Amino acid sequence: MKVVATPPPPSGIRRLLFRLPIHLYRLRLGWLLAGRFMLLTHTGRISGKPRQVVIEAIAHDPADGSYVGPSGYGKRSDWLRNVLATPEVTVQVGTRAMPMTARPLGPEEGAELMAAYAGRSPRVARRLARFMGFLVDGSEADFREVGSRIVFVRFTPR
Repeated sequence: MKVVATPPPPSGIRRLLFRLPIHLYRLRLGWLLAGRFMLLTHTGRISGKPRQVVIEAIAHDPADGSYVGPSGYGKRSDWLRNVLATPEVTVQVGTRAMPMTARPLGPEEGAELMAAYAGRSPRVARRLARFMGFLVDGSEADFREVGSRIVFVRFTPR
């Protein structure tokens, strides 16, 4: 695994495109993204106002109803900093919104999750790694290394 420059948060037109899925959810079209993406409603750590972001749901545990999502911009991501300050959030997957509690995962769990995700979706996992600033050779060891460096958050129903 090779670390390349971490991409800056999107701005301008790129930011508009990244926020497009939020509008799909607002138009009650979230079912188009069901299973792959989730709408996270969280509280701003400074403003105290509700904020929304759509993140990829890389894992779902039907037994406890939890979902896991990566922080694409690492520890500097606003949504991550917000949920660390106020872990009570709402997660909407498809048309179903659920109150949940956010908990960051450790590097070992992150490594396991990324390796499992890469096993299920190797192309998408490569793109996700690249998006977050990592070049991988496609090996399980590389994906584990990337997973240990990414911040993953588990959202568990309250």
